[in-house]
Parts: sequence; structure tokens; C-alpha cells
Amino acid sequence: MNEFFNEITLYSVVSVGAIGSVAAIILYMVAQKFKVIEDPRIDVVEEKLPGANCGGCGLAGCRALAEAIVKAETLEGFSCPPGGNEVMNDIAEAMGWEAGEQTPMVAVLRCNGSREFAPPKVKFEGAMTCAFAHSLFAGEGGCPYGCLGCGDCVEACNFEAMYMDQQTGLPVILDDKCVACKACVKACPRDIIEMRNKGKKNRRIFVSCINEEKGGVARKNCKVACIGCGRCVKECKFDAITLENNLAYIDYNKCTLCRKCPPVCPTNAIHEVNLPPRKPKKEEKEKSEET
Repeated sequence: MNEFFNEITLYSVVSVGAIGSVAAIILYMVAQKFKVIEDPRIDVVEEKLPGANCGGCGLAGCRALAEAIVKAETLEGFSCPPGGNEVMNDIAEAMGWEAGEQTPMVAVLRCNGSREFAPPKVKFEGAMTCAFAHSLFAGEGGCPYGCLGCGDCVEACNFEAMYMDQQTGLPVILDDKCVACKACVKACPRDIIEMRNKGKKNRRIFVSCINEEKGGVARKNCKVACIGCGRCVKECKFDAITLENNLAYIDYNKCTLCRKCPPVCPTNAIHEVNLPPRKPKKEEKEKSEET
């Protein structure tokens, strides 16, 4: 009887061992058939990237960008906003490629509807996000295009380049910390944050409004809204300003910073950033001297 059970046990062990061996061989063959050999250069490129995984390059993260760059065998069409030209040059040097200079970009808030210029008409109590508020109502100031002031953009920024101004109710972008990762752009449900050319000496001129309503309606909700009068378009000699859907837009690729458009805007919707103070006009200067 014992011999019978011993034989059964032996057969079981042998059978399980045989099945295990066959399974191991099959798994090995499958693994060899479908194995993916990664290019070691991917690790080299990834080490050069900042590791922010912000998605500013348009891909899932730094690893995905490294894989795409190595696969393409070129840096053309790729960018790393947090790293800028320095990182891309390092990658080019490591890979033996050439890297073209990229124009520095910065996030710009195209809304000046602060509590001063767009006084609240309603007050919502309770926790709120911009995404939810956008689907709920026009906003406390009544402008269906303006900033909702809930700070979704600030929450999305991983570089501490933004904060909410409690006095104005608008987000403030810190140029020296902004890496142009576009996280705030994606977080804003109203598309009031735009990536623009940082400009020479960080100087920029842009229309701080995206309201497409007619002039009278737009100004009813915000004193500094663009009213689509077209005066800036007529003043610009470089075809840098266009007017569409009651809204003016300045093309930063064409703008020469001649500064002739801001003074003709009747609502002060055109903003000048980091430009020197204007010299007073002759008449105003004489008047101030007389007083």
C-alpha cells in the first residue's frame, strides 16, 4: 500500500515538474518573441531633462519626451519649456546633434476684470472651482468671458509661478518663475491665459480682454473691456493688430513695441508690460509747470 502511494507521489512530482518546465520554456519563448529592447540613448536624454513631468512639451512626461526625441533622431519640433534652450543644447551635445534656439515664452493673463473694473453683481458662497463655476454662471462680475477667480490655474502650476491677488480677485503671473509649461492654460476653462513671446527685455504689449460681446454690452460688465472700436487697428502701421468678433488681438510676432496703440484705446484694454514710463506730452507738461 505504501509502495502504491509512493509511486503516485513520484508520478505527481514528475508530472508537475514536467508541466512547470514546459510552461517555463513557453514563457521564455514568448518573452523572447515580444521583448522590447530600449535604446540606451533614451536614458541619456531623460537624465538631461529636468524631471518636472509637467506636460509642457505636449507629451505625457520627461520619459515620453526622451523616447520621442530618440525615435525621431532630431530635436526639431520638440521643446522642454522648463529647461529652455540650455537643456535642449545639452541634449543636442550629448546626442551629437544641432539644436536651434527656441523663443522664450511666458503665460499672460488676458483679463483685467478686477473687482475695481468689474464689480461683483452676485455673491456665491461655498467651495468653487473655475471649471464648475464656468458651467454654472457667468461669474460674479457678469462677464461670460472673464476670469472666474477661483484659482484653478494657480492650483495647476507646479512652479509657484502664480498666486491669487485677494484685492483684485485675479491671478498674478510671476514672469521670472514661469516656465511656459502651459499647465495654467489647460486648467482655465475660459482660455484667458495665453502663451506669448516673452519679448526683448521681457517687454510685451497685448489686449487684456477676450470678450467678444458688442461694445456696450461688454462695458456694462467691465469698464476696461475691449469694445471693438478698431482705433488700435487703424493706428498700427505694421499690420500687427486684427479685429474679429468685436475683439482686437495683437500678434506678438508682428508687434514692434512702437507703443502707438495703447494711447488710442478708449478703455485702456491694451496693456504694456515692463516698458518705461511714457514721457508727458508737451501740453500736459506745460500745464503741470504752470500749476
